[in-house]
Amino acid sequence: MKINLFLSAALIVALFSSCNSDSDRTELFNGSDLTGWECFVDPSSGVEASAVYGVENGVIRIQGQPFGYMRTSQKYGDGTLHAEWRWVGEGTNSGLFVRVQDGDRLWPNAIECQLCSGKAGDFVMLGGSKIQEVECVEEFPVKDRVGDYENPVGEWNVAEVVCKGNKITVYINGKLQNECTCDSTEGYFALQSEGGPLEFRNIYITK
Repeated sequence: MKINLFLSAALIVALFSSCNSDSDRTELFNGSDLTGWECFVDPSSGVEASAVYGVENGVIRIQGQPFGYMRTSQKYGDGTLHAEWRWVGEGTNSGLFVRVQDGDRLWPNAIECQLCSGKAGDFVMLGGSKIQEVECVEEFPVKDRVGDYENPVGEWNVAEVVCKGNKITVYINGKLQNECTCDSTEGYFALQSEGGPLEFRNIYITK
């Protein structure tokens, strides 16, 4: 009887933990299409967004040219963005935009977590955004990195961006890369098109 009671209790705890874990995770990519995303391309390019952003073999493929980004349809506050990326061909330039504010334009008001090959984890202040740790005296000032933890070009990398209040902390492949304090406590997330082709997978937010 005691064994049965113990097993029953353990099962209840396991089920509760599983349900609680599922409720704390929000999938941003369904693996088949770009539902839940809004795509923006430099208007002067004359290129349709569908030619820049798409889904191939269960991953998001971004062509890298022309400039632009695809952002979530809704804003998010506290949470950790998990995104995996790899370069197709050579390593070029891209980024994750966090705390993106309203008003789609080529350089929106946002904090960019660089994915530029060799500089993943750098911070770039876009569209007039500010961070307390850096005096923003240039158009796109960049915050120094803690280290360099990227995998070789062609291999998958993991970026985790922790947003809590107005603090942003970046981990690249599980290693602390950067931290900053910004002015906003919510915003959209976005994936950038800026250099060459790259792919994204397993994009989600956990509380």
